[in-house]
This record gives sequence, C-alpha cells and structure tokens, in this order.
Amino acid sequence: MKIAIVCYPTYGGSGVVATELGKFLALRGHEVHFVSYAIPSRLSVFIDNVFYHEVEMYNYPLFEFPLYSIALASKLVEVVKFNEIDLIHAHYAIPHATSAYLSREIIKSELDCKKNIKVVTTLHGTDITLVGLEPSFLNTMKFSIEQSDGVTAVSNFLKDKTKSSYNIRNEIEVIPNFIDTNKYSRSESEELNNVKKHIAPSEEKIVTHTSNFRPLKRVQDVIKIFKEIKKKVPSKLMLIGDGPERSDCERLTRELGISDDVKFMGKQDSIPDLLSISDLFLIPSQSESFGLSALEAMSCSVPVISSSIGGLPELNLHGNTGYIAEIGDIDRMAKYSIEILSDEKKYNIFSRNARKRATQFDSDKIIMQYENFYGKVLCD
Repeated sequence: MKIAIVCYPTYGGSGVVATELGKFLALRGHEVHFVSYAIPSRLSVFIDNVFYHEVEMYNYPLFEFPLYSIALASKLVEVVKFNEIDLIHAHYAIPHATSAYLSREIIKSELDCKKNIKVVTTLHGTDITLVGLEPSFLNTMKFSIEQSDGVTAVSNFLKDKTKSSYNIRNEIEVIPNFIDTNKYSRSESEELNNVKKHIAPSEEKIVTHTSNFRPLKRVQDVIKIFKEIKKKVPSKLMLIGDGPERSDCERLTRELGISDDVKFMGKQDSIPDLLSISDLFLIPSQSESFGLSALEAMSCSVPVISSSIGGLPELNLHGNTGYIAEIGDIDRMAKYSIEILSDEKKYNIFSRNARKRATQFDSDKIIMQYENFYGKVLCD
C-alpha cells in the first residue's frame, strides 16, 4: 500500500505512535509518506520507503492567524496525486481529519479523477477529551469523524468517550498503542551501572516519571508521592522530559527540601536505558487515554503506580503489574509504592508481570491489526 500519514511532529504520544507506525509499515514493504509542518521527532534516520513532505505556510497581512488546515489540505492533494496514494491516515482528529476530508473531496471533484482515496482517522486522547469539546470545534469534530472511511481509537475508554460525547454513528475500531519490546527491554551494562551509581550513589531505589510536564500529567503529584516514599525507602526520583510545569516542579522540590534527591533529566533519547535502571514508574495523570510511557516502563520490567482514569486501568492491571488509585490520592499512591519497593518477592512478581503484559502490545501484533484495518477500509 501507499499511505500518507498526517501527524504532529512533536514528542507527544500521538506523534510518536504515528511515526513509529509509519516506520514499521515501511519495513514491512509499504510506501509511507509523512505530511506535517516539520519532520517528526522520531524520524531521525533514513528508512527506505519513507518520505517526508513539509507543509509550507504562507504569511499575508490579511490573515491574522496561520491557515494551517487549508495549507495541509492542499499539500495532501499534491502528495496523493503525484505519489498515487491509496489511503490517508490522520492522527489526531482536529485539524488532521478535517484537512484529510477536504483533500479527499478536492480530489474527487476533479473530472479526470479515477481513484477513490480513503481516509482513516485515529483518535489519540486530548483531541477528543479536551480540544474537540470546545464549542468552536464541536460540530467540525463530529463531522470530520463521521466523514472518515474508518476510525480507530487507542483504548476502549476513548472509543466510549467519543461515542457518548459526540453521538458518533460510525463504528470505531480499538487498536491500542504499541511498542517494540525488543528495543524496550531491561538491559545491563557497565555504562548503565555507572549511570545508576551517579543517580543513586548509595544504591537507593530509583523512582521514575516521564512526560511533557503539562498540568494534565500532575508532575507535582509525582514529587509529593516521592517525598512520602523517601520517608520509608531510601530512594531517588528521576524526572525525564520537559515542558511548561518544569520550573514550578523544580521550585517545589526546593520547598519540600528534597531537591538533592530529584534528578531533572530533560528530554532524552535513551529512554530504554534509563528505564532499565528504574525500580518503579509513577504516572498519576489527570487525563490519559492510553498511557504510552507506562507501557514503555512495563516493557522494561518496571512496575507502575498510576491513576485510575482513562485507558490506564486497561493497561496497568491493579495488583498484577502495579497498582491504581484515584486522581490526586497521593497518600494511597505512596503507600502502594512503599509496599512494592519494600517487598522483594512481590516486586519480582510485579516486574515479571509488567514485562509479560507489555508483550501483548508488541509492535508486530499491533501493526498487523492496522494492516488488516487498512485492507478492510480499502475494500469497502
């Protein structure tokens, strides 16, 4: 197949999943064309059958705001026509599904058009639970989803939320996020041991959190949970990522008197290595339609303590791969964390269970689901 993938090029979950999907599809022989305003962050090396098309913006004094949706639609028309694309896969509903619909209709309107381009839309989370519920977007969101030839969601929670919030008539296929379990696996080396000694010189436990430091991730809760853990278990906190909440988080560690025990790592490419030296992963998010960072940790045999919202309970099995608690319940999350870290036998069981659970989301299995879904859409 020849597939155009529309996504955000950023470090967020939807962009990561879209880029990894395209790379795996290319390795399986498909031709993949990425269309975005910048090259996706995970598209850092050459891969045969992968192409990138930049959406060029036009600045004109009359336009107070950039017209990205229209520019994207025009670029998609160009990419589809000159590369004989079979299917457009839009990740994140607004504006990508809207632009994909517009480009499909433009192509269909041409008199010499002999190809019926199909549009698949994947719903990732905040496009449904936050952005799309804004009154200014609500009708456009519903229309764009219902005009798609196929719709997928990354969790049952998100599927149900979409149908109830927008009264969607379409069938929605649940295809979860995925991970390369060969890449994300616990490893040991002298270099990693040196990193671990640098972070935890007295062989303390390492508690880890990864995110884009947005308010929805509740990173300050992570810090407060860690403070309680440290009272009972010698430990260090490793915070991976960056974003608007980082300065406030750094200030909070100083106010709580634990700044020497919290390591702000910033954005990192070597996530599997850092997870390999971690003992516990915290994800107390306020909104999480799947929880890709939790899956990455589990694949590296790290038990997870998470909130009970969104798709997290579908991934992190309570009392099996970790524990779940209500949003903001810092005391309970700390209690669960201490329980796991203090009981070696229980820890080892949870660690093995986490890895076993993660293998159910291995890339080979999930990519095949996408291929089958594409085939179904193209045949309809």
